Amino acid sequence: DRLETLDRVRVAGMRVCCGGIVGMGETPAERAGLIAQLANLDPYPESVPINNLVQVEGTPLHGTEPIDPFEFVRTVAVARITMPRAMVRLSAGRRELGDAIQALCFFAGANSIFYGDKLLTTGNPDVEADQALFRRLGLMALEAGDRTTA
Repeated sequence: DRLETLDRVRVAGMRVCCGGIVGMGETPAERAGLIAQLANLDPYPESVPINNLVQVEGTPLHGTEPIDPFEFVRTVAVARITMPRAMVRLSAGRRELGDAIQALCFFAGANSIFYGDKLLTTGNPDVEADQALFRRLGLMALEAGDRTTA
């Protein structure tokens, strides 16, 4: 049903944004399966957000073993390799990843972030922190709507 919905969205003339949340207790094979399923869509999504589970007290997944940060980076790298023209977006859970792991994600192929707190349920780094990280990494922010990929 969900894959059919993606087709309908595309046929209606909208761009497809489809990714997933990792760190929910899934196996590496299940993470690979998510990326493979997206990459094998024809065409694959234009936007692929990779979310790091944010554990919220009182929810069923609170207390789940966090994903190894290098596994998160690997997931981003595989998304980049298998969907070379997609906007691979770091989304929820960036604050929990910290600057070093976010940097590795950019070096592994992430080329977009969800910026600020407006679109997410849980907090992200503030704008100044993101700008400082971009400066440290030598990254330049594109204007909203710019679809340039590296």
